[in-house]
Amino acid sequence: MDVLTLARLQFAFTVGFHYLFPPLSIGLGLLLVIMEGTWLATGKPIYHQMARYWTRIFGLIFAIGVATGIVMEFQFGTNWSVYSRFVGDVFGSALASEGIFAFFLESGFLALLLFGWDRIGPKLHFFATCMVALGAHFSAVWIIVANSWQQTPAGYHLVETAAGRWRAEITDFWALVFNPSTVDRLTHTVLGAWQAGAWMVVSVSAWYLLKKKHTDFAGRGLKIGLIVAVVASLLQLVSGHDSAVGVSRNQPAKLAAFEALYKTGPAPLWLFGWVNEKEQEVRFGVAIPRGLSLLVSGNPNEPVTGLDKIPEGDRPPVNVVFQTYHAMVAIGMGLIALSIFSLIQLLRGAIYEQRWLLGLLVLAVLGPQLANQLGWASAEIGRQPWIVYGLLRTADAFSKTVGAQPIVASLVLFSLVYALLFAVFIFLLNHKIQHGPEESDLPPTTPLQQEPRADV
Repeated sequence: MDVLTLARLQFAFTVGFHYLFPPLSIGLGLLLVIMEGTWLATGKPIYHQMARYWTRIFGLIFAIGVATGIVMEFQFGTNWSVYSRFVGDVFGSALASEGIFAFFLESGFLALLLFGWDRIGPKLHFFATCMVALGAHFSAVWIIVANSWQQTPAGYHLVETAAGRWRAEITDFWALVFNPSTVDRLTHTVLGAWQAGAWMVVSVSAWYLLKKKHTDFAGRGLKIGLIVAVVASLLQLVSGHDSAVGVSRNQPAKLAAFEALYKTGPAPLWLFGWVNEKEQEVRFGVAIPRGLSLLVSGNPNEPVTGLDKIPEGDRPPVNVVFQTYHAMVAIGMGLIALSIFSLIQLLRGAIYEQRWLLGLLVLAVLGPQLANQLGWASAEIGRQPWIVYGLLRTADAFSKTVGAQPIVASLVLFSLVYALLFAVFIFLLNHKIQHGPEESDLPPTTPLQQEPRADV
């Protein structure tokens, strides 16, 4: 395996592992706001207990997410130094904004969220919960801004350095922030995070109902989780459509790879299939005739740019992009159907006796995680061979002085450390779930009667 492939594999592994946790913290942040807000609005102690229980799990996820994100950033300076020099001006501003507006906001109020339940008043604690959730969302904003600029560069010009290399320099900060793909990609990412958080609440609640433990707690949590899951999954349909339209305009090679479209013209929409790249055809598949044309333009006769209009050296690997993209869509559609059906059964009161459905809901926590990983893979691989679309190729962005041996050694080390870290995470998460909510988290007073402790 060549050095470039090893470096890409290492970065994909570290980013993929890290990306298990930020969607959960973003989604759970929203759920915490809803749970604690419901307690303040209704005064029912069960929602206070629920908010405190999920706050503990949020703290665990946040800690692992921070730890796994640090390793990823070091690779910019080791394996991808040419890339770092090229995008330094752009990424420096975006990541600095993420630190100032997101990480400091989130971490600054995190202590109040985790340890302030009995030490500050209910309204101030709810404000801290809102700020942590807002900080988690702001973090997504600036990371997506930086990544979207790689997909659709805007607000820059190229400057030649004294060493004869080129780098991108910002000319319009807000054009950079609102580059052509930012809003669509941010919306899609955040909705995916909401689903990750919602389905985690649904999964744990369904498990308690299967075990006939904490049934009131679980039933109310299941309702909140399913409502958020339904709303987020339906909005994801709208976001997915907007994203497809944007990709058709800004990255036609990627859209052509999504649908294995080799010839320009009115294009079908494949439901599934296997791409024979040598013969440039989809086998064993089912397609909606002219469905892609209708999706991206509203006109079934509108031609869609195929790979025949893309220089051969600028084409992404088609089959892997096709498969990851369609797997993501299939999971998304499955989650829509499952969330709507389950919510109807819950409102009818029938879900408590449907053990098969509760078991399916327990496993469904994997769905959003798989969809998020597959969507990230299809978007990033679909951009190849460009690391910055149309400006810098991946093969030219790699650090030429890095050899295969240190990459392999570090990849093995990362794999061992991450395996241990994941095992610790699963152990602690399972311990918290098995233990269940604390009875002491049921407050003896209503929110308005509760006062902070006198010793603070």
